[in-house]
Amino acid sequence: MADLAPLFARLERSTFRSRFRLGVKERQYCVDKGAEVIARHAADFVAQRLSPAEPQNDGKQTPMRGHPVFIAQHATATCCRGCLEKWHHIARGYPLTETQQQYIVDVIYQWLVIQMNSPR
Repeated sequence: MADLAPLFARLERSTFRSRFRLGVKERQYCVDKGAEVIARHAADFVAQRLSPAEPQNDGKQTPMRGHPVFIAQHATATCCRGCLEKWHHIARGYPLTETQQQYIVDVIYQWLVIQMNSPR
């Protein structure tokens, strides 16, 4: 896995990105479902909502609440193709490769791990 520390340091300096945190319900959801299920949800969301070259409703396809992965996507700027381009240098207009999809899932998963291991 890539060293994500520089990315997370930049995200923490963003007023918008740094305000996202898991709430009690989202934390419990992660505990109840387990790491494998949450990672699978992340992979499914990325494949379905971000992977196409021109995602449907790009910029509005990821709700800001309702699932820990959605919150993580906004916190990590993996919520739409515009944010992927700006923050992760993944160009718009092309389908995501399997490697890019896995990178995005890794970023989301790492943010969730950090959240689950930090005090509320």
